[in-house]
Amino acid sequence: MQPSPSAEITELVAQLRSELKKVSQGGGEKMRRRHKERGKLFVRDRIDLILDPGASFLELSPLAAHKLYGGEVPAAGIVTGIGVVSGQPCMIIANDATVKGGSFFAETVRKHSRAQEIAQMNRLPCLYLVDCGGAFLPEQDRVFPDQDHFGGTFWRQCQMSASGLPQISVVFGGCTAGGAYIPALSDQVIMVRGTGRIHLGGPPIVKAAIKEEVDGETLGGADMHTTVSGVSDHVVETELEALQKLREIVAAFGEGKKLTPPPMLPRPPKAHDGETQDHAPTDLKRPIDMRALMRTMVDESALSEFKPAYGASLICAFAHIHGYPVGILANDGALFSESSVKGAHFIELCDQRQIPILFLQNITGFMVGTEAERGGIAKHSAKLVYAVSNARVPKFTILVGGSYGAGNYGMCGRGFRPHFLFSWPNARIATMSPDVASMVVTELRRNSLKGSASEEEIAALDAKTRAQFEEQSDPYYATARLWDDGIIEPNQTRDVMGLCLSLAADSERDHAPRPVYRM
Repeated sequence: MQPSPSAEITELVAQLRSELKKVSQGGGEKMRRRHKERGKLFVRDRIDLILDPGASFLELSPLAAHKLYGGEVPAAGIVTGIGVVSGQPCMIIANDATVKGGSFFAETVRKHSRAQEIAQMNRLPCLYLVDCGGAFLPEQDRVFPDQDHFGGTFWRQCQMSASGLPQISVVFGGCTAGGAYIPALSDQVIMVRGTGRIHLGGPPIVKAAIKEEVDGETLGGADMHTTVSGVSDHVVETELEALQKLREIVAAFGEGKKLTPPPMLPRPPKAHDGETQDHAPTDLKRPIDMRALMRTMVDESALSEFKPAYGASLICAFAHIHGYPVGILANDGALFSESSVKGAHFIELCDQRQIPILFLQNITGFMVGTEAERGGIAKHSAKLVYAVSNARVPKFTILVGGSYGAGNYGMCGRGFRPHFLFSWPNARIATMSPDVASMVVTELRRNSLKGSASEEEIAALDAKTRAQFEEQSDPYYATARLWDDGIIEPNQTRDVMGLCLSLAADSERDHAPRPVYRM
């Protein structure tokens, strides 16, 4: 008998769809109307028009900046994602001018940079659909000066171009100040006549700096940059023509990167375990059938489990997803010494055999207590962390439930540079759960005051701590701050992973021999 999804996970998925629909509308009806009156296409329509017919688009971090800045910067004002253009998978980075004129906030910079990181890791060309007002000046201290601020995006762009990854820009609107460097640093540039402009300093800056009065078209219009300055390589009359020209340029890249076909024929999971969503944990205090969850994702529901009778709180198995081989580590309880060593051993096997690794996180952390410490949990957990850090194969992480404490590290959290990291709408991430955090904080308070704290003070502290951890462990709080690459529906996981594995299938690998230590 197949399980059925709980009402709670169904509601969470519906909420996710609602939030995604809202951000797809950009800066709201007024700004969309103004954008349309200027003869411009909306950002997602531009993307649809450059993708190959029927090609999917894996959008990244669509809920970046969610509820930040009073909710006025949906999707951080930029759309990023992976799609197939003229037969080649490409990273697309597109400003949404209906959101604050396409200006860059701190989260915009981070989202732009993360897209470039993914492109670099997966050897993808970058296509920039530029409609950008530069840095949002009130946020300049969070956007401009530091290593990973706006300048870091230009550094990555130069690095990718030098490594042979094409960088192509289409300029649809005004590109001012830092925004001008996106096309200026590109290998080829297309500008739309009448709307596309590039200038390091716009007319107001020119007037303030050197007292020269000049209009935007004369200063940095498409004709001037294509026929005089040489900043642009192609001038076109319409956005549709610009997008067609972009597809033509991509088609001329040559052999380039292709989606590598799987080594085995893809086969769907069997029906007896239902759908992935049926097993999504919503009460993180209760165990779930993690093996059944895994079977809903993999080809023919077939798992070749490693050491099934040892270290049972960590499930390790070889499988295929859409025909691509993968090693999966999935939590089935807290990580003990035995499960930590087992995980490290399994990771080394995958590394030796050049098999990508998928981590399914639902983890309270490593085991604590006198027995665990005397048994060496610190050194054994460190072995798992070490193995994760040094695995040479592509790594992918899905937060399917809780992601707490050092368990996040041992299961390849964001700090361990997975190629992609996605969350489910029921996921939670924090140093510890709200229950544990409130207990720890109140006990510390009691001990520091040595009994002088009133029960009312302790209760108030408990409530404050719980509220803080509930808010900050919410998946929307995390995705707003780019702690993941987006929240996905549980039932989308198999297809998302299929695309990710196909991108990584021909990635450059370190083939130097590496032994497997049984530890």
